[in-house]
Amino acid sequence: MSTQTVVVAEVVRSGLIESRHHGSVVALDADGSVAFAAGVTDKPMYPRSANKPAQAAAMVRMGLEVDDESLALAAASHSGEDFHLKGVRRILADAGLDASMLQNTPDWPLDEQSRHASIRRGDEPSSLAANCSGKHAAMLATCMVNGWPTDGYLAPDHPLQVRIAATVGELAGERIAHTGVDGCGAPLFALTLTGLARMFRSMAVAVPGTAERRVVGAIQRYPEHVSGTRRDEATLIRAVPGLFGKGGAEAVYAVALDDGRAVAVKIDDGGGRARPVVMAAVLRVLGVSAPGLDELATAPVLGGGAPVGQIRSCL
Repeated sequence: MSTQTVVVAEVVRSGLIESRHHGSVVALDADGSVAFAAGVTDKPMYPRSANKPAQAAAMVRMGLEVDDESLALAAASHSGEDFHLKGVRRILADAGLDASMLQNTPDWPLDEQSRHASIRRGDEPSSLAANCSGKHAAMLATCMVNGWPTDGYLAPDHPLQVRIAATVGELAGERIAHTGVDGCGAPLFALTLTGLARMFRSMAVAVPGTAERRVVGAIQRYPEHVSGTRRDEATLIRAVPGLFGKGGAEAVYAVALDDGRAVAVKIDDGGGRARPVVMAAVLRVLGVSAPGLDELATAPVLGGGAPVGQIRSCL
């Protein structure tokens, strides 16, 4: 295995390479074997919010009963659009709770339009508007189903988090290498990049009716709920039939297809601009073809408001 990251994308402005992004990628074939790998794929890393689909599956295993829109929100890093906030309130209300119970870090909506509207209304950053509120609402609801205390639900030794950790490790096919604290305050489970790809593949090929397949189906049907109406994750899921995916902070991205092919990407500098471009390139290496994939294969570089270059993959 490589011990160094590689150049995965470059930024071209007016015909000159201006910047390069290093990173690591791994692609699994339908049978689970490694079809392509570059960079560091066997060392622990933080998947960040790319862990959320597995966390949601763990909660369904524990008895969380919600519809598919709410399940997509449980796996979401949502944009804070109005329908996201309404959906999170519904998860809480159905469990007899309200937004005051959320313990995730207050924040503004990720979506620029929604953030500006919130500021114009005179709102303050809130746990409800923060991108992780769907996951936290689902965590609280899962606690209620099982009769567990809602106080301290973010502690690594809370029964909820112990069971989530076990599910993440099981689906990744490896031992959790380290447990940190995510930006929202929840436990953050470190995996190898290969383990992350394997986790997504495990969910994609799970038997219909299982918790894993319920989450996959919810994300495929409601990609705007798991991300936002103006996000590249939703664009990719809509573009490629049979694909589900989830991004994470610090430029992590993982996807899998119903046939078992899977990809995990980590951009080393944490900058997200190259992430969708690299993902599109690796999917092409796996033989994935879809008209909408071309939209993500490059990203424009602007000068004076007009395109003068592009971000392109080096894979």
